Amino acid sequence: MKKLVIATRGSQLALWQSNHIKAVLEEQNPGLEVELNVIVTTGDKIQDKALSKIGGKGLFLKELEEAMLRGEAHIAVHSLKDVPTVMPEGLLLAAITEREDSRDALLSEKFPNIDSLSKGAVVGTSSLRRKMQIQKLRPDLIIKDLRGNVDTRIRKLKEGEFDAIILAAAGINRLSLLDSVRYIYPISLDEMIPSMGQGALGIEAINDAEVLKIVARLEDEYSRIETTIERAFVDKLEGGCQVPIGVNASVLEDSTISVKAVLGLPDGTEMLSDAKIVSKRDYERVGSEMALEFIGRGAKELLLRAEAMMENK
Repeated sequence: MKKLVIATRGSQLALWQSNHIKAVLEEQNPGLEVELNVIVTTGDKIQDKALSKIGGKGLFLKELEEAMLRGEAHIAVHSLKDVPTVMPEGLLLAAITEREDSRDALLSEKFPNIDSLSKGAVVGTSSLRRKMQIQKLRPDLIIKDLRGNVDTRIRKLKEGEFDAIILAAAGINRLSLLDSVRYIYPISLDEMIPSMGQGALGIEAINDAEVLKIVARLEDEYSRIETTIERAFVDKLEGGCQVPIGVNASVLEDSTISVKAVLGLPDGTEMLSDAKIVSKRDYERVGSEMALEFIGRGAKELLLRAEAMMENK
């Protein structure tokens, strides 16, 4: 293969991610030309509605996947947290890269952390998962929807539309934005459990042996283990972006894995959570087993109520 095409969104973060993978692939495969095919997705076009109202994060993938299936690209580079657990026929989650910081981060010009936020402070996030957990921590805060790319969100914060906003720490690090706001507070896993796959890049590819061989060298073992647990947990619960679910697995130095999970109502009034340490050798079944434990505690019913709450909003 002489040329490989990456389908990508045109946002600053998506282009950074795709250009990063382009550079790695060209270094790993001398003589291979890697080209970007920039595509505007439905999720990019609709900026005035909450993602949970218009179909979730899958709207950022649809057009990229269609381009690959039409033969216009070989792979797509995604933030793995945006990738649904079921892949379209003909496409594979071919590689998961080494993970960046998986945590969420609070950005503010006035407040250094969550505890310091004043009563009635306005916090921006488009994520039901983040909304649920911050409302549980601080029910006195006002949560408002925040859409747009990273630059747009930070601009809205600086213009005073929000007192604080919550973004993925990985995106801030990748775009070198640590000096863009006065305070950036990485939120601990004890305060807020991230989305499945957060911090990792997922490489979606057509089912072609030559393409898969090239992409395979991007794979990171620990990222695959951690995100396999997280994605299995969400898949068993049948929970997409329209309901608030947080799950995080972290491989520890002693080859055990710390797994934390939470789900509930978007307003934080009812939540189920659990945390456990499991053996690395059991990683392929841990996510599903943990989900079944949650289901036994009423998780399915709680998520149905969460979905109904958002539909009636």
